[in-house]
Amino acid sequence: MPAPIRLRELIRTIRTARTQAEEREMIQKECAAIRSSFREEDNTYRCRNVAKLLYMHMLGYPAHFGQLECLKLIASQKFTDKRIGYLGAMLLLDERQDVHLLMTNCIKNDLNHSTQYVQGLALCTLGCMGSSEMCRDLAGEVEKLLKTSNSYLRKKAALCAVHVIRKVPELMEMFLPATKNLLNEKNHGVLHTSVVLLTEMCERSPDMLAHFRKLVPQLVRILKNLIMSGYSPEHDVSGISDPFLQVRILRLLRILGRNDDDSSEAMNDILAQVATNTETSKNVGNAILYETVLTIMDIKSESGLRVLAINILGRFLLNNDKNIRYVALTSLLKTVQTDHNAVQRHRSTIVDCLKDLDVSIKRRAMELSFALVNGNNIRGMMKELLYFLDSCEPEFKADCASGIFLAAEKYAPSKRWHIDTIMRVLTTAGSYVRDDAVPNLIQLITNSVEMHAYTVQRLYKAILGDYSQQPLVQVAAWCIGEYGDLLVSGQCEEEEPIQVTEDEVLDILESVLISNMSTSVTRGYALTAIMKLSTRFTCTVNRIKKVVSIYGSSIDVELQQRAVEYNALFKKYDHMRSALLERMPVMEKVTTNGPTEIVQTNGETEPAPLETKPPPSGPQPTSQANDLLDLLGGNDITPVIPTAPTSKPASAGGELLDLLGDINLTGAPAAAPAPASVPQISQPPFLLDGLSSQPLFNDITTGIPSITAYSKNGLKIEFTFERSNTNPSVTVITIQASNSTELDMTDFVFQAAVPKTFQLQLLSPSSSIVPAFNTGTITQVIKVLNPQKQQLRMRIKLTYNHKGSAMQDLAEVNNFPPQSWQ
Repeated sequence: MPAPIRLRELIRTIRTARTQAEEREMIQKECAAIRSSFREEDNTYRCRNVAKLLYMHMLGYPAHFGQLECLKLIASQKFTDKRIGYLGAMLLLDERQDVHLLMTNCIKNDLNHSTQYVQGLALCTLGCMGSSEMCRDLAGEVEKLLKTSNSYLRKKAALCAVHVIRKVPELMEMFLPATKNLLNEKNHGVLHTSVVLLTEMCERSPDMLAHFRKLVPQLVRILKNLIMSGYSPEHDVSGISDPFLQVRILRLLRILGRNDDDSSEAMNDILAQVATNTETSKNVGNAILYETVLTIMDIKSESGLRVLAINILGRFLLNNDKNIRYVALTSLLKTVQTDHNAVQRHRSTIVDCLKDLDVSIKRRAMELSFALVNGNNIRGMMKELLYFLDSCEPEFKADCASGIFLAAEKYAPSKRWHIDTIMRVLTTAGSYVRDDAVPNLIQLITNSVEMHAYTVQRLYKAILGDYSQQPLVQVAAWCIGEYGDLLVSGQCEEEEPIQVTEDEVLDILESVLISNMSTSVTRGYALTAIMKLSTRFTCTVNRIKKVVSIYGSSIDVELQQRAVEYNALFKKYDHMRSALLERMPVMEKVTTNGPTEIVQTNGETEPAPLETKPPPSGPQPTSQANDLLDLLGGNDITPVIPTAPTSKPASAGGELLDLLGDINLTGAPAAAPAPASVPQISQPPFLLDGLSSQPLFNDITTGIPSITAYSKNGLKIEFTFERSNTNPSVTVITIQASNSTELDMTDFVFQAAVPKTFQLQLLSPSSSIVPAFNTGTITQVIKVLNPQKQQLRMRIKLTYNHKGSAMQDLAEVNNFPPQSWQ
């Protein structure tokens, strides 16, 4: 058989292929020749054939038929054969294939070989693809090589030990004695791999972490020598001595100094030296500075050092390299909660990043800009963010609009500014806002009584001839329907009033009804607005009747139903029309801390309150009223009764709330009939009393011990109890949530459920943020009705955001003191 072509010739031949098919044909032809050679047990050219096979594997062609040939090369006595064999094993084999177990004995023999290069090949292969079985069998040899005086073998053995620990963590203690002298090594390669090994051990074991904290002074000394050492051609990279080792040491220091005062104190000085002495003109220096900043932020460092770290990130924002700007923005976003004032100093630079052409930098800059908004800079920041909203790509508009809504609601300096800002967002990006933007703005306008004339005039002018922004048109239609009389009378004092006739107002609403851009929901708003104007206008009632009667035969079922009902108002109930269509009262914003479900809005998920109803008498079937059962995972619990506004006398307008409101309104709940299994008792007044600011009881039973209901991950929930002497069936529980971690817990929601023989009501919490370091608490009141004096049990659900992650936990509370329920 002729000698096979060399690897170099094969590469040259493949590169001459003009098409993929031609290349495939060459590969298939060569693979057939290699298979024939393997079948004939040709030892002379086995090494050459496996090398060619590995090249084909790198091109993406199948090469699994060469696995056993790799094992034969490993067993060879020639170094060149072993080298190709081990390379082939690392590329073609992994622990999912049983063939690799056949290598164990060969690797063991080569680990004890007299030649260091053969030993190095065996260590590399074991560290690359060794399975847990192989690692257990060969860990002793690796540990022995870790103690050798040969620096070439020690660095490879250290990396191999890292792989062994990852596969079999219980073997970690075997390598502990060998790590004692690793940091005394002068060779930088050994130092580097030793630091990697120590980092792996500290990350995997708290005991190892405590053990290696005594090495902090030694690591600090090594890092100081690297900074202060002169030029060393062997380790110099762009004028910096061994930046790879410096980065590894900084990462290890970060792990050792986390949550440890002594270790953090020992490394403060060296971190300051690295931060001030490292050259920033080259990317190498920036990499070291970035690791230094991460270390400073993660350990218990001094406040001045943290400010220095944030200033370094501020300088990164001015760098021409997009990657450096991106990591700076990401790092500032992580630290803005803990060092808000220091980050604020770089606000102008961060805002400038909103104009960057790179979309990743834009998104990070947008998120960080919203995190920097507060009551002092709200006007300036909103001006920049509104300009960004106007010019940004469509993919940013939804998130940006949502962020502006939240910031404006939290920090608005005045109601007029708040309304103007929301209207500007709806005008600029109305098609991208969340579904709840319309009812939220309507509620804001309704509650701003003094701004009604100004708002309706602004909205009227905003939609003249432009119906492209549907949410804006919906709000405008609602406001024109409610306050059309103010628009026509020209009562606006905030700006020059416009002269509008009743017919012009109706022309606008009718054009909304017939516009091709109007959605079904928008037409519903417009038709309802026209109907409301029948009680606010005097000269156009007959025109309104005609418009309403026309839509009684609309192809849109929702619109048709509205029109038919409005026609009935004109014909049968005209005496009730003015009462039914009277102006909406000021709305109370109801916040629910009961069960929540996830609602999809414009592709985003947000929690929305579940509708809960009192349990009916007799057997109760499974229904939506008991959605809390699914939420908290029980079958013997009753849903929370949400806090409701104080009940008002029923009016004629209540019959058409769902028809005329176009917003989610919550009426007072009906009185619940008592369950069949519970004796008929009078319902205590607290179920309807809303959020009263008066004392809960005048005759309080004291002396009930408090309990700790939950304590985990730094969050602690304590219950204190009060009972009324005149109504002992009612227990009032006050929860206090505290946070012992170093970061605030945000968006905190407490939910609870009790067995069916109880009734439970959650009042609104004092806040949604649990401050860090136990500097404050959230309080919330739970009222429990226990008519049968049964032992109290409760299931609680906690959700909150901490360190950028959404946290959720369930717990049962069964240790209520007897005085709280007997």
